[in-house]
Amino acid sequence: MQSCSIGKARAGTGLTSTVVHARCAVASAKTSAPALRERLDRAEPACESRRMSQSSSHVAVVTGTSSGIGFATALHLARNGYRVFAGMRNLEKAAPLVEAARSEGLALEVIELDVTSGPSVERAFARAAGSAGVDVLVNNAGIGGAAPLELVPEAEHRQIFETNYFGAIRCIQAVLPGMRERRRGTIANVTSTVGRIATANQIPYSASKFALECAGEALAIEVRRFGVRVVNIEPGVILTNIFENSAATTRYDKTSPYQPIMRRNGKIYATGFRAGVQPQAVAEKILEAITTPDYRLRWPVGADAIGFETGRPRISDEQWVAMGDDLGDEDYNRRFFEYFGIRL
Repeated sequence: MQSCSIGKARAGTGLTSTVVHARCAVASAKTSAPALRERLDRAEPACESRRMSQSSSHVAVVTGTSSGIGFATALHLARNGYRVFAGMRNLEKAAPLVEAARSEGLALEVIELDVTSGPSVERAFARAAGSAGVDVLVNNAGIGGAAPLELVPEAEHRQIFETNYFGAIRCIQAVLPGMRERRRGTIANVTSTVGRIATANQIPYSASKFALECAGEALAIEVRRFGVRVVNIEPGVILTNIFENSAATTRYDKTSPYQPIMRRNGKIYATGFRAGVQPQAVAEKILEAITTPDYRLRWPVGADAIGFETGRPRISDEQWVAMGDDLGDEDYNRRFFEYFGIRL
């Protein structure tokens, strides 16, 4: 799932919020690098009271920016003083982001970045890093998929992992040497509530987000001594085209023996969509997570995400698995509300 924010993020906390002059362009990462920006003062501490002091000279790379969370996050960081490199696989989809940034005079450049391609990642981060490196990485690129495991071909399972997990790892490995050397930097992984709670009918997607959650948690320990912050952003359901960006068409077959599970999974999403939560809420939470002096590893976003993540530990594994019993809708919905406080 991907989701909304319950409380408004403290946008601009610790930031230089003046709007910088437009330097917005669509550029392939294969082209020559732009003029090198002024080197960040290496004497500046990585964090001051666990808060990074940001300005337009600080570089943020956001992946998967053609729509949804990535689109909103790229603009939100640029509005709050970051120089943003907005990565997307297909530059034919760049025009809306380019126009939005240009109209506001934001320091934002769209670059070609396919996280499933090692050479593409290498070119993109070489362009973004310049002489002083990347200060913030937002791993947002991802694809979805909804079907019972029995119906998902192995190739689709691998495709989801290639983007959602290995794509993020490629980007992390591209920025970590520089962050470690400079002893500062932030990595924000956009995972999901279903990366914390195993979810039927979405096993490849859920498993890929579990893997990224694990990597983020372990990485936070590995790099803490180097002044590098790692956070996991955990959205619930938000209004994005996540199912359009799927490994395959979401399968719903009324004649399938898995039809009750498919239908109920769809109802959970429909309930979330009716809440009308926008990607901007996640963008605000990302800004809060990377700037707040009160470090937390995990940042659930949205009432549904918080309901799932607080409710699941209160029930046993066996109670959760029993949700797969042959229950009538009334009994299923009653249990769901009892466990998570969400009415289906």
